[in-house]
Amino acid sequence: MKYTQLGRTGLKVSRLVLGTMNFGPQTDEADSHAIMDAALDAGINFFDTANVYGWGENKGRTESIIGNWFAKGGERRDKVVLATKVYGDMAGDGGPVWPNHDKLSALNIRRAVDASLKRLQTDYIDLYQFHHIDRATPFEEIWQAIDVLVQQGKILYVGSSNFPGYKIAQANETAARRGGTIGLVSEQCLYNLAERRAEMEVIPAAQDYGLGVIPWSPLQGGLLGGVLKKEVEGGRRSSGRAADSLADPAVRARIQSYEDLLDKHGVEPGEAALAWLLTRPGVTGPIVGPRTAGQLESALRAVELELGEELLSGLDEVFPGPGPSPEAFAW
Repeated sequence: MKYTQLGRTGLKVSRLVLGTMNFGPQTDEADSHAIMDAALDAGINFFDTANVYGWGENKGRTESIIGNWFAKGGERRDKVVLATKVYGDMAGDGGPVWPNHDKLSALNIRRAVDASLKRLQTDYIDLYQFHHIDRATPFEEIWQAIDVLVQQGKILYVGSSNFPGYKIAQANETAARRGGTIGLVSEQCLYNLAERRAEMEVIPAAQDYGLGVIPWSPLQGGLLGGVLKKEVEGGRRSSGRAADSLADPAVRARIQSYEDLLDKHGVEPGEAALAWLLTRPGVTGPIVGPRTAGQLESALRAVELELGEELLSGLDEVFPGPGPSPEAFAW
């Protein structure tokens, strides 16, 4: 495994991030524990979750699965850089949200941290991430709440997720004015070959403020994982977001060109999509969310995969980025 610093911090993290969103809803606890053991054995030390994972009436279940894994001992907790998130309400789907039980008020941040710590069976969180912007809560209040938690030793670093560029700037300028607050150190955003809008504002802002970029959905819901090849070889039809996208003939033609290009170079689509992200400026590491141990093994191969200039140029032709900001939208 290869490692890098998380943004401008001294924290060393693996270049692949283990996403745990499937733990509980799609992968049972025993298999989830096996995947986490395999990830740790392979050198992945950066695990990402969120308080709402488990979804619906099972919100919090994913954190509990991770907590039970930590409880097995074997220095599991000490070896892991643990990231979780706050923002969403923890009521079951359809249930009423009691006032102050969601978003980023100082009250909910305090309550949510303590609940996550209990489920995770740990006394600190390495990276506490805001899952979304809160338009109603000023950053002065948010940072005051975070300062208290840092002083209490409950969290070490803070990151954002799904923030636009101007909110990254606003958050860190407020932190700088307050003094003594390190501010955001990472941004977790939707970013992959097929979805490059983050290059317009989010990634430039992250780079300017020293945030590590953590892309989620690196395979665009499976679209970049060789869906057309799987249809031909195994008769397996795509589903979910990938199927919806492929219903557009233009998207299907682009994915076909993508898979043809990689076939020419003898590279697996899913591994190429991850390897491409690892070449991008500012990217710490993409989140991989394996449902099985086999999917984890495929992701691990991407870390060692070297993409040549000809292939990188070809990928840019199939999936052209927006170009530099502000030129891309200014003229």
